[in-house]
Amino acid sequence: MSVTAVVFDYGQVISFPPEHGVIEALARLAGLPAPLMEDLLWRFRPAYDRGTISGEEYYRTLLAEQGVRLGPERLRDLVQLDLDSWKRINPGTARLMEDVKAAGLKLGILSNMPHEFLAFARANIPLFSLPDAGVFSCEAQSIKPEKEIYQALLRALDCPPAEACFFDDMPQNVRGAAEQGIKALLWRDPETARGELRSLGVPV
Repeated sequence: MSVTAVVFDYGQVISFPPEHGVIEALARLAGLPAPLMEDLLWRFRPAYDRGTISGEEYYRTLLAEQGVRLGPERLRDLVQLDLDSWKRINPGTARLMEDVKAAGLKLGILSNMPHEFLAFARANIPLFSLPDAGVFSCEAQSIKPEKEIYQALLRALDCPPAEACFFDDMPQNVRGAAEQGIKALLWRDPETARGELRSLGVPV
């Protein structure tokens, strides 16, 4: 079955990874060692991405486990630094997305993303107006690799699983999509993805 829809993750696929030193900067603001800070960030992230807590609540909760209490201003600084670290768009991915759209295929974004960043992206990143479907964890109240978020994507695309191709940089998210019948590929870079799409018959 041919591919009729191509979907991209956001973080480290559409965007570049956070620049070197972001974890260290967050750790300095929090007064914690960087390795511990990184562990806490990912361990407590699901509720933030699911949209059930705000950015300030996320940082307040993860710091409380270490007995750290910060005032509202410092919490806002942590949230802003975190959000800013995900704003750099990979131009190669942007061109690939534009080419997918120009080829007449449906285009989608599927991402674990908190409310604060989604609001910024919709207002400030023109690429977010391009897809036919955008499914984000904070609105779906489901995070990758849970099956519900992939099912929400397929409904939004109005597309059979076998006709959808999805790129993600996290192996567990690729496996989750594949379990729902989606053609799921591990992201490496825009050039590799372009070649993989061509091998699937997508004229990009």
